[in-house]
Amino acid sequence: MSAARQVSGKNDLTRVSFEQPATLDVSIIIVSWNAKDYLRKCLKSLAQPTSLASMEIIVVDNASSDGSSEMVASEFPSVRLIHSGGNLGFAKANNIGMRLSRGRYLGLVNSDVEVLDDCLSRLIEGMDNHPRIGMSGPFVFGGDGKIQRSCRGFPGVWNMFCRCLALDHIFPSCRLFNGYQLLHWKQDSERAVDILSGCFWLARREAVEQVGGLDEGFFMYGEDMDWCRRFHNAGWELRFLPSARAIHYGGASSANAPLRFFVEKQRADLQYWAKHHSIPARLAYWVISLTHHAIRALGQTAGGLARKGARGDVWFKARRSVACVRLLLTRLWASPKLKSQANS
Repeated sequence: MSAARQVSGKNDLTRVSFEQPATLDVSIIIVSWNAKDYLRKCLKSLAQPTSLASMEIIVVDNASSDGSSEMVASEFPSVRLIHSGGNLGFAKANNIGMRLSRGRYLGLVNSDVEVLDDCLSRLIEGMDNHPRIGMSGPFVFGGDGKIQRSCRGFPGVWNMFCRCLALDHIFPSCRLFNGYQLLHWKQDSERAVDILSGCFWLARREAVEQVGGLDEGFFMYGEDMDWCRRFHNAGWELRFLPSARAIHYGGASSANAPLRFFVEKQRADLQYWAKHHSIPARLAYWVISLTHHAIRALGQTAGGLARKGARGDVWFKARRSVACVRLLLTRLWASPKLKSQANS
């Protein structure tokens, strides 16, 4: 039967102390908040026959109100169900799951991901063959069948400037303008990368013991860039393995409050820059971001006014850009306290 457990999170922002030794090949950890239908599909995909010798699935429910935890308990009794006791955010809830895990590999999988055949076994095989890989990620499709860009470069002043002016999209084949989104690369080849999308990670337990868990100072978004940066700083390789494949439907939780989550992403970016960049670089990023959102807000508002009966999504995009401008004007950069946690 599923073991439901109430957990209260600790204040430690990154340290993960495993409660049990590694006795399984892989532990899959899924954090869910009001994503019942996606979660069911995710768990069904993980229930398919696999060549893995041993696996456990841990679902950490962030106080969902849509019947998610009841569904897990009734339809997937072998899944270990953890009640977080509140909406703790992505990082803190994943850390709870990792502390309770028993796998030599930790698979952090979003609730809106469908794991395709042999995905996990191919990721594990790749990491078994290369012991310096601390984290790997699969080739990711969207629910519409289109490729999702699941690898990025670390954000810097130059590539954020290129993003602001859309130079990466105007010149998608030019490496000079594509240091962040990597549009010049079709993501059809195995390679080491800076950042792997947080929708699906397979992390080596040994690496997590050294690097620490996700920074709980990030509530939603930003923790993926931060964790990948810390893996790199500790000397671990992050590797994209396109032979492993998964579907990411996207927006399972953020769809519940799209404006709030868009602003949260900008807030998390400020936190990341405060933690990993110098004050001059942070100031440059603030100017670039303010310019980016101001241009978008003006353009979307003008477009909406010029067209009678403009669609609701036009006005929504204008509202979210304005909300980010307001955030940036009230916060020149994130709290200096975050700087002291850099490279922790």
